[in-house]
Amino acid sequence: MRCMIGKTTRNKHELPPSETTVVVAMSGGVDSSVAAALLTEQGYRCIGVMMRLWAEAAAGEGSGNKCCDEESVEDARRVADQLGMPFYLINVERPFKEKVVDLFIEGYSSGLTPNPCLACNRHIRFDYLLNYARRLGADFLATGHYARLRRQQDGSIQLLRGVDVHKDQSYVLSVLGQAELTDLLFPVGELAKEDVRRMAAARGLPIHSKHDSMDLCFVMDDDYRRFLSDWAADAMTAGEIVDVAGNVLGEHEGLPNYTVGQRRGLGLSGTEAPMYVVALEHIRNQLIVGPLQALGRSELTAASVSWTAGRPVPSGSRVQCQIRYSGQPLDCTVYPQEDGSVRVALEEPARGISPGQGAVFYDGPLCLGGGLIKRGYPGDDPAATEKTPAHRVSPI
Repeated sequence: MRCMIGKTTRNKHELPPSETTVVVAMSGGVDSSVAAALLTEQGYRCIGVMMRLWAEAAAGEGSGNKCCDEESVEDARRVADQLGMPFYLINVERPFKEKVVDLFIEGYSSGLTPNPCLACNRHIRFDYLLNYARRLGADFLATGHYARLRRQQDGSIQLLRGVDVHKDQSYVLSVLGQAELTDLLFPVGELAKEDVRRMAAARGLPIHSKHDSMDLCFVMDDDYRRFLSDWAADAMTAGEIVDVAGNVLGEHEGLPNYTVGQRRGLGLSGTEAPMYVVALEHIRNQLIVGPLQALGRSELTAASVSWTAGRPVPSGSRVQCQIRYSGQPLDCTVYPQEDGSVRVALEEPARGISPGQGAVFYDGPLCLGGGLIKRGYPGDDPAATEKTPAHRVSPI
């Protein structure tokens, strides 16, 4: 498809809506539908685009990704028709499989707990789709994310939490930099979810009561352990369960079946205190467990860090760090390193710090950026393993 829209040398942020073209990422859900409705009502020239993503085949049927199944495609098409927007469905199955699903499988296979939404936003929605919108000649790409953008006097764009703190999605948008933020719109970021549903109903949009989509859209039954047993069978190898002192307590059923902080389902009995998963040691295929107090960590390191402002904050900055999508921000001090990683010193010990998850930095509502939590115990490094006796494993 080729776009014949003429471009202008004027700053696109200052163009009137009637001269501004926006590609709206459609999902068939209420958020992207209301985002499209708001933009068309303001006079923007909107084009609806939906991505067909990879999913494992379900019972002899074709790809059944829950973000773009037949019902969702039809819902998005009906909304676009109602709003008078062109609508296009593009096939992104191959890059999604390579950049999101395969990384998800590889992460769990190596003892990490990856967040596929971070990978999808980095590689698919705000790379593949954003570049697709640019090739169409669009000025902006709009999505239904609950986050806000604020343009500064120098032209830079800040990313802020959405007004609805329960739906805020800035955590998974922390991968964005200025090159992306300057071309984005988040029309529902100033709204609460209940208001978005009411607005959809008031406009007669057919999706106003539709349920929100799930994160693991490519897993047909929402059972990621079953998915990994099918797609990463080699990683589901039994191994030792050991305590933080290296004492063998039992046998695990494959590291991908466990997450840091997990208590139930460990198959341990006879221990003096309840045991929790403290770490997954990939090199020795060991599940490290310990009492509740062993989960507390006062420091972590984040790698592959991107900064929304395009540059790191000064070393020693006191900010907040969020280590889970739905977690609470934790007061901390950050120390950017020369290799691009960030050392994070937490003011209070935190539980559930899982390598592979995102560590996202905030200054109040302002999202500064984020990276992926690195492994932090010696046994995970082959070189360090030679120096660490098998009977003694240091936790994260």
